Amino acid sequence: MAEEEADKAAKEGEEGQTEGEGEEGLNPPKKKLGKKMMILIAVVAVLVLAGGGAGLYFSGVLGGGHEATAEGETGEAAASGHGEKAKADAHGEKKAEGDSAHNEDEGAPTFFSLGDILVNLSGDGKRPNFLKIRVVLELADQKDSTEIEALKPRIIDQFQVYLRELRVEDLRGSAGLYRLREELLLRVTEVVQPIRVRDVLFQEMLVQ
Repeated sequence: MAEEEADKAAKEGEEGQTEGEGEEGLNPPKKKLGKKMMILIAVVAVLVLAGGGAGLYFSGVLGGGHEATAEGETGEAAASGHGEKAKADAHGEKKAEGDSAHNEDEGAPTFFSLGDILVNLSGDGKRPNFLKIRVVLELADQKDSTEIEALKPRIIDQFQVYLRELRVEDLRGSAGLYRLREELLLRVTEVVQPIRVRDVLFQEMLVQ
């Protein structure tokens, strides 16, 4: 009887141990669950910190802003360079157009003769003084000759009115001739505008 009771007790102990192991396998201890939870929290924290650091870097807080600024300055410099180049090209084109127009204006000269003009000079002497002058106009365009021909009487009238006020002393020296040329050019320009007269030339000048 004693041996049977001992065997029964041993069997019950083995069954209890087997049930305990099964329950332990199905329901793990709280310590193991706590360790896994801590590992999961640590991984999530690392991911959050990594994402936040990348955001700060690209926003310029952690040094990415210097590179972005440098890239922005480089882009601005390139844009400014293109703008200056465009301005220089536009200026070059305008200058070329101006030179071309100037060259056209400075083409073959065209001359128009007003013929001889004879006037009495002003003076206090007993003997009257006369001025005989032959004037030629240098025109900017040959096609203006027809219009100048039509305005010739008015041009000669303006010249005679001015020449009659001169004295012999006014015509002496190169300074006197230069002043006479400028005055006649001013008057003919007012009469024939918008026709352009380049210069007034003297073919003959005689003072008596």
